[in-house]
Amino acid sequence: MIDDDRDAAATPEATSLASKRRTLLLTDSPQGRRLTLPAALVLAAASGLLAVLAFPPYGIWPLAAVSVAGFGAAVHRRRLRGGLGIGFVYGLAFFLPLLAWSSTQVGQWPWLFLCALEALGMGLLGMGLAACSRLIDTHRWTWAPLTGVAWVAEEALRSRQPFGGFPWGNLAFSQADAPTAAAIWLGGAPFLSFLVALSGGFLLAAGFAVVTRRTAGIRKAAAFTAVAALAALAPLALPIGTTAPDGDTINVAVVQGNVPRLGLGFNEQRSAVLNNHAQATIDLADAVSEGRADRPDLVMWPENASDIDPLANEDAYDLISRAAAAIGAPIVLGGIVHNDDGTLSNMTIVWDPEDGPVYMYSKRHPVPFAEYVPYKAFFSTVAGWIDPRMSEGLDNVAGFEHGQNPGIVEVGDHTLAGLICFEIAFDAETRESVLDGAQLMAVGTNNATFDTNEAQQQLAMVQLRSIEHARDGLMASTVGVSGFTDHTGEVSQATEFNTAAVIQSDLTLSDRSTPASTMGILPEAILTGAALVALACAIALNVKHRRSQT
Repeated sequence: MIDDDRDAAATPEATSLASKRRTLLLTDSPQGRRLTLPAALVLAAASGLLAVLAFPPYGIWPLAAVSVAGFGAAVHRRRLRGGLGIGFVYGLAFFLPLLAWSSTQVGQWPWLFLCALEALGMGLLGMGLAACSRLIDTHRWTWAPLTGVAWVAEEALRSRQPFGGFPWGNLAFSQADAPTAAAIWLGGAPFLSFLVALSGGFLLAAGFAVVTRRTAGIRKAAAFTAVAALAALAPLALPIGTTAPDGDTINVAVVQGNVPRLGLGFNEQRSAVLNNHAQATIDLADAVSEGRADRPDLVMWPENASDIDPLANEDAYDLISRAAAAIGAPIVLGGIVHNDDGTLSNMTIVWDPEDGPVYMYSKRHPVPFAEYVPYKAFFSTVAGWIDPRMSEGLDNVAGFEHGQNPGIVEVGDHTLAGLICFEIAFDAETRESVLDGAQLMAVGTNNATFDTNEAQQQLAMVQLRSIEHARDGLMASTVGVSGFTDHTGEVSQATEFNTAAVIQSDLTLSDRSTPASTMGILPEAILTGAALVALACAIALNVKHRRSQT
């Protein structure tokens, strides 16, 4: 931590050894005492690793706030370049292990580039917090709200840029099983992230008070810690039950057909994958006929359940039709469709047992460098300089269209959210599906090229979105984890990874709106605006200070 009063801890009785140890941790700066660079780097790296433990599969959610506090201490009173570098180190320590699943099948280079890009956002956050250090010196309690709005601003940027953004790793997504999670119902994911960072800011202020080693400091530390705990627990008082689903109840079956083997060879196994899902549905139909299962109102297959274009391939068309006829209910399935212009679309298709395909949703937010390559000529050239195999891989990436349709899937009289894979991570896409009429928070995904950590992190997002918009939800995966969620975020029937499974549940439809659904981007805009105002004030204060020194 950082001691504001340079001689606060120094006493005549201090030993030489203690003084040397203190010198290794603290150094003087024009703004006051700060951590030495080695200590700041170590603290930043350790804080980044702590943040990883807050996310699934570990789920030690209080560590998210502790990590924020450590990050704030590391960048406090640094120069801008120091804040950038320390923030980047924090980002690498956080994103490299958090996103390690992205390297399991596609190799190390895409993983390293993605993590470095995300870490740059944390570097910008470090710069911003470093620049605002003078604002904190007068009133220590301001450390908390300043930290909160700064994190929201950084996440707002990283969730949108570059190439459409990548919100994975936002603080909110670490809180699916925390009491704090209810806050997403009130102000969306940005407000939840704000509360977590706010708690971290109060912990940071408490730590500062402790290192002053004064009686008043201890009292302040206790008060700041209590406020941090209150910020985490206060959302429990929110009346999320007032918008609980109260519509019709429908029975939904989720089919997790599994794949013959994990990895990029998934696409070479497309016939087997389609057969797995069709056969599991036919087996469910047999169980219904024998009275061992209820007949579902609809059956959900995951993304890429049919990578063979079922609209163009007669065998795939007939197989899906047989499965739908056997179960006697619509099948909502993920399929790859070839467009007339030679492009592809990642589709969710509603397959009626009598009429075949009757509705299609096209993925609105395809994954950059996986489903399409922005500025393809440029990035293929750069990739070729690094590794010819990377350039070849980018050249082989199919060009998926960006869907322009509403974010819903119509299944008879029922309306599901039209969300495919990582679209669930984006605030706008999720909210738009609700505004377009989604009565269930349904997500189809393919995790065959990743691992169980990625799947569990994604299911946590479904939990939070169910709370945010007061919708029962489900996630249907090719290999797991599939499961159901309710408006409180509780998960039921979560499947194992890399297994075949069929799960079934009664879900309640809803047309209600939550405060988060209604306000949309407004909380994020207000908090980000506050961060920009604080940064402007800090810049003005720093300029004034420099002028006074000359």
